[in-house]
Amino acid sequence: MAGTANPTAASFEAGAHDNGGASEIKLVSQRQRAWRTFRSNRTAVIGLGMVVAIVLVGVFAPLIAPYAPNEQSTINRLAQPSASHWLGRDDYGRDILSRVIYGTRVALLVGILSVLLGGVFGTAIGVIAGYFRGKLDTVLMRLVDILLSFPDLITGLLVMAVLGAGLPKLIIAIALTITPRFARIAYGPTLAIKEKEFVEAAKALGQNNRRILTRHILPNVSGELIVLASLWTASAIRLEASLSFIGLGVKPPTATWGQMIRDGVTYLTDHPWFSLAPGIALLITVFAFNLVGDGLRDVLDPRSRS
Repeated sequence: MAGTANPTAASFEAGAHDNGGASEIKLVSQRQRAWRTFRSNRTAVIGLGMVVAIVLVGVFAPLIAPYAPNEQSTINRLAQPSASHWLGRDDYGRDILSRVIYGTRVALLVGILSVLLGGVFGTAIGVIAGYFRGKLDTVLMRLVDILLSFPDLITGLLVMAVLGAGLPKLIIAIALTITPRFARIAYGPTLAIKEKEFVEAAKALGQNNRRILTRHILPNVSGELIVLASLWTASAIRLEASLSFIGLGVKPPTATWGQMIRDGVTYLTDHPWFSLAPGIALLITVFAFNLVGDGLRDVLDPRSRS
């Protein structure tokens, strides 16, 4: 269909070189054009490099961390930074640097999986409500409005209070806070796209609703959803740290940044790196994903480019 987004479609650019009166024609795919646009945004490229580095730290944590994250030494508790322990030791004598490195795994796991889960359900709700309308639209979108009326942290607290602490429950709680955001973003464009000529033509050709939704609606709303996913990954990581800070995150002794910040508050005056190290790691990670999100918005949102 003419209106369907096709990432492999190609466009032609006329070259400025003149070789004996003949113009050189270059074939440029949309992927190449998108990469050029993203690459021209230096802050986005820096953010992408930071994200790649953070992911590598999480994946290869056992090789990078100098010590096991839960290895205790009570006689060396709250030891100051040294050549063997660059960020010192915590109140159980565990190496702070190693725990910060392993905390990257939890942050990325919760951030990516919760956004993936919330994005799938939220997009499905928004697209279905916008396409079919009627009573289904009213019920689904009013439920979305109710969830949007609560702050993210309050929603997470309510879900965690019901489900209890734990990594899978934490992912579900954060996913539920993200779901209405994706639903609202997917809903508006679906209302507009379903009235387009290529959708009407697909209906006239006898295509069923499932095919129209997957082949014509979803590809045309995916750009904004990808941008939202990158930005909400940063928010999900921040939310995970907030819930861990108040004791509703992953259970100890698993290393998480929020829990490390909370444990170090008591010793902030004499042992600042106990809290500052995971706090800086959290700041850098959230900042990196936000930079990537801004770059993707330039690539995928024509209104932003203009």
